[in-house]
Amino acid sequence: MVNVVEIKHIVKSYADKVAVDDLSFSIAQGEIFGLIGPNGAGKTTTIKMMMDIMKPDSGEVEILGKTLGEATKDKLGYMPEERGLYKKQRVLDTIVYFATLKGMNPELATQRANQLLEKTGMLPNARKKIEELSKGMSQIIQFIVTIVHSPELIIMDEPFSGLDPVNTELLKNMLFELRQQGKAIIMSTHQMNQIEELCDRVLMMNRGRSVLYGGIKEIKAKYSNNAVHLDYKGELGKIPGVVEQRKQKDYVELMLDGKTTPQEVLKHLLSKGIAINRFEIATPPLNEIFIKIVGESSE
Repeated sequence: MVNVVEIKHIVKSYADKVAVDDLSFSIAQGEIFGLIGPNGAGKTTTIKMMMDIMKPDSGEVEILGKTLGEATKDKLGYMPEERGLYKKQRVLDTIVYFATLKGMNPELATQRANQLLEKTGMLPNARKKIEELSKGMSQIIQFIVTIVHSPELIIMDEPFSGLDPVNTELLKNMLFELRQQGKAIIMSTHQMNQIEELCDRVLMMNRGRSVLYGGIKEIKAKYSNNAVHLDYKGELGKIPGVVEQRKQKDYVELMLDGKTTPQEVLKHLLSKGIAINRFEIATPPLNEIFIKIVGESSE
């Protein structure tokens, strides 16, 4: 699979503060990539260097196999956290205007804008001014502006902020469609549940450095806490290798001693004739891992 983004050992300092410190990562075609970290971790500076808004002090940034130039910039789509739409301008005119800035001819831009407005249920608002829209509707328009020119790399900062559940689901489905089309998507957000649900891989930053990098499943497996979730019928009694049984709403969490494997526990339960409806190796939510890693890397 082709890498759309290659970041190699980038460093960026402001006066005496190092904002990004020897950072390297890559993003492939058809991948949703999470960029996470506490405030001040260096995420925004990293995004600015990727978009050529600022240059790294050292290191290399390659987008679509090249150092970022004007032609490559047209293949980028950026959705900032602070939305940047002209409030007095009409919705359709806004989308077409931004599309032409990315090199689209006005006729094609108008056609594509109408398609996206229809797809998002926003076509009835095409002649409204941006200031007449709700915050969530404005956000959908900002998203359309971001993707109207069919960019190869889409960078989104807090994309779900202010969206109701219906529009959140709409946006998620469109992101999955874009991934299937081979687009690379970078999502920076503090909403760990969205990262966990949408992203293939994640980079966690703290104090300008990478503190966690890899696939979501692999990371969660790595930080699994020697526990299994069990939904059963029968009498458990004492289970060899289980140091604690925690009753939850729909299951029991069995805390293992670190030496006993989940498979050994399962074998014991079956030998006792326990009817098992669910037996699942517990992995911690990404938010829990995030708090743990940031705490460790800040010490």
